[in-house]
Amino acid sequence: MDRYSFSLTTFAPNGKLLQIEHALAAVGNGSTSVGIKAANGVVIATEKKTGSSLIDISSLEHMAMICDSIGMVYSGMGPDFRVLVNSARKMAQAYWRTYMEDPPVRILVKELAGIMQEFTQSGGVRPFGVSLLLAGVDERGPNLYQVDPSGSYFPWKAAAIGKNMVNSKTFLEKRYNSDMDLEDAVHTSILTLKEGIEGQMTEDSIDIGIIGTAPSAQEGGAKPVFKRLTTAEIKDYLSNIV
Repeated sequence: MDRYSFSLTTFAPNGKLLQIEHALAAVGNGSTSVGIKAANGVVIATEKKTGSSLIDISSLEHMAMICDSIGMVYSGMGPDFRVLVNSARKMAQAYWRTYMEDPPVRILVKELAGIMQEFTQSGGVRPFGVSLLLAGVDERGPNLYQVDPSGSYFPWKAAAIGKNMVNSKTFLEKRYNSDMDLEDAVHTSILTLKEGIEGQMTEDSIDIGIIGTAPSAQEGGAKPVFKRLTTAEIKDYLSNIV
């Protein structure tokens, strides 16, 4: 079986592409990330983990805004994430230039998954060592998608990826309620991360992004915008939980 591990484009006898299995192992070694779709928005959150206490943790980027209405978080290899962020932003800009609006979440997810899939059947390359959670709001309402190294993508009500994925999904299955609002979803995401975090959870050790649904036209509301919570806002949430 080992001789199939070195070829991305050759199937093993059991029908698997083993390089994709290895990419999923890289995801499993990464920081835990969770996403929750609420009735009025979406929350994504992740653990900011460092290999040394000397690293300036405020400089770590585990989450990114792709366009005003879409945000993305990852588990796995940070450099691969940066490449996909740049690609996703270019796609969003190209869509804006054509249609003068942000792309629907499912369109951006499909294009991004297509790039990741190309890296599973081309010689001289390797799969991306990341799984992604994309959160956004469009004409269909709140959306949460997961994209894996194989190029597979799925819509979720609540999802978890990374090192503590199994326990986090079990916790979400018990706590998730489709009627929960955005505030409840933020609290649930923090509690989910807390289940598997090593050491004490602080406002510097996690990152949270939210996007709510837009108010109706009658209310004169602006379109929804993805926002990363500040450390002060995260600290307030933690003080209500601990």
